[in-house]
Amino acid sequence: MPELPEVEALAHHLREHAVGRVVHRVDVASSQVLKTFTPPWTDLQGREVTGAGRFGKHLDLDCGGLHLVVHLARAGWLRWSENLSAAPPRPGRGPLALRVHLGPPGRGPGFDLTEAGTRKGLAAWVVDDPRDVPGVARLGPDALSVTRTQLEDLFAGRTERLKTALTDQTVLAGVGNAYSDEIMHTARLSPYATAGRLSGEALDRLHEALVGVLTDAVARSVGQGAATLKGEKRSGLRVHARTGLPCPVCGDAVREVSFADRAFQYCPTCQTGGKPLADRRMSRLLK
Repeated sequence: MPELPEVEALAHHLREHAVGRVVHRVDVASSQVLKTFTPPWTDLQGREVTGAGRFGKHLDLDCGGLHLVVHLARAGWLRWSENLSAAPPRPGRGPLALRVHLGPPGRGPGFDLTEAGTRKGLAAWVVDDPRDVPGVARLGPDALSVTRTQLEDLFAGRTERLKTALTDQTVLAGVGNAYSDEIMHTARLSPYATAGRLSGEALDRLHEALVGVLTDAVARSVGQGAATLKGEKRSGLRVHARTGLPCPVCGDAVREVSFADRAFQYCPTCQTGGKPLADRRMSRLLK
């Protein structure tokens, strides 16, 4: 799933390549991707792109005060092209959900919003104010701007596991499954630690890791073409999606805890005092 660094890089790419261009045409290949009806998506046409930004993991394209806000979900992506096909896409065919022409169709650049697989979560809203999008309105502070004091206040009294708190967008905006694994590994904290019971010293490490991991990831990602961002993300990960490989810090094997539709990775030596965490799914399979 694209997280804060990748979405920030996509916003940067749009600021560099889309701002100043006019939306000539919008093609909707999947009607289910649009979550709003008023204003209509056709109102984007004829407007100049005046800005691009990010709200947590939501991408925002400002078209002269009318906003196209996109959440890429688990398998969505933005694909930029210097020369988009003029032929309107056939609805329901392939991964294409929405196409934005930023020049005369067939003679100008633009981008596609695509989504792989059969489980569809990609969503787009056309709104006058990004805060009209429910997911944006509920966001907590941005993970890149939160202070150490704010982090302590956000976690105070929370009883859920640290992994859950870090990925709850209403608590902290922008961190998902992959970077939460990287942040906890860097901070040497267990994913199963209780968020509201972290010591002052543990919160110091967590805040330093939060800012450091995300800042480094943004620095690696910004300036990359949209086509290379996913590979850049994978190359910078130390524990996430590296089950069985040696931890780059201590050499212990990276372990995994699996759930029905996701998994997270961690290093026992660095994070849990050498003790493997319980993996109920794997335990059931071994019975």
